[in-house]
Amino acid sequence: MANYTLADQKFMARAMRLARKGKYSAHPNPQVGAVLVVDNQIIGEGWHHQAGLPHAEINALESITQSSNGATLYVTLEPCAHEGKTGPCCKALVEANIARVIIACQDPFEEVAGKGIAMLRAAGIEVMVGLMEAEARLLNRGFFSRIERKRPFVCLKIATSMDGAIAMKNGESQWITGEHARADVQKLRAQSGAIMTGSGTVLNDNPALTVRDDSLTKNQPLRVILDSQLNISPSAKIFQNKGKTWVFCVDDQNSNKFDISGTKIIKTASTDNRVDIQAVLEILAINEINNLLIEAGPVLAGAMLMNSLIDELVIYQAPHIMGSEVQSMFHTPAWTSLMNKQELIISEIRKVGQDIKIVAKPKKRV
Repeated sequence: MANYTLADQKFMARAMRLARKGKYSAHPNPQVGAVLVVDNQIIGEGWHHQAGLPHAEINALESITQSSNGATLYVTLEPCAHEGKTGPCCKALVEANIARVIIACQDPFEEVAGKGIAMLRAAGIEVMVGLMEAEARLLNRGFFSRIERKRPFVCLKIATSMDGAIAMKNGESQWITGEHARADVQKLRAQSGAIMTGSGTVLNDNPALTVRDDSLTKNQPLRVILDSQLNISPSAKIFQNKGKTWVFCVDDQNSNKFDISGTKIIKTASTDNRVDIQAVLEILAINEINNLLIEAGPVLAGAMLMNSLIDELVIYQAPHIMGSEVQSMFHTPAWTSLMNKQELIISEIRKVGQDIKIVAKPKKRV
């Protein structure tokens, strides 16, 4: 096991903070930060801003205040060794006479996947891997999920009352939570490659599913609708905004009515005459969606929960009681016993305005 110093940990922590600057703009690429150090002093640093633009390592090299000869590079993800939209970072590091590279974690992308480490070592550069690896993987959990599991990291967002209601039985649901919670949701949307909902939510709530805060992102996330029979109207708000909307169905006979710019109808596999959600996730991964945010009603949310397709729940709980004439968070008709319950592991509880934000992940079933 490598022996890392306190200074190593400090500089890698700085690289992590830099990487997080790309959380709204880097996708589908991973968030990466890089710090160049000589004699325990930072001489340059950078982060990856956007796909197609220079990587973090190149930005760090371009920012240096003195010669990089003999420098140590701290970087949150393995430098690339291939020619993609930008040139190979490893080649630039070799040319800059970097002496040592400390990497948080190896890049699982097949074009990299250890090739960057091998190229650096072949050039005589000392390479160490594994410092703050868990933090680096968490930072890019969607990217790792897409590459390793062949599906996006799935986060389900729910706004609920204190007694677990998401709407009245007649569908009334605006607004359960306060403005601060709704603003926080904009951040969730902005760091997601796609936002998915079901046809029921489009028919009942007519959401736009856009990032309303222009300061968060320049590009709207892909909007995804599951609509087995194409029952939704082409005049719905979700089709009237900038960006792309994909509608997944099992019967595309009515697809001609969706002759709308930016809209794509995709016929896919079915399960019990419904869109196969696993197939949708695989298609989204192929199309470079790292993080998928679900904003849906109890039917779709329940189906995903029952099929263990939710990686994280973000629940905004408002300080009021809505009573008995309501819709609950999940429709899970197969769960008829307390033994069926889904246990959660809570990672965060905090106030957002007057609401409570709970972040949790489903505990794996035995």
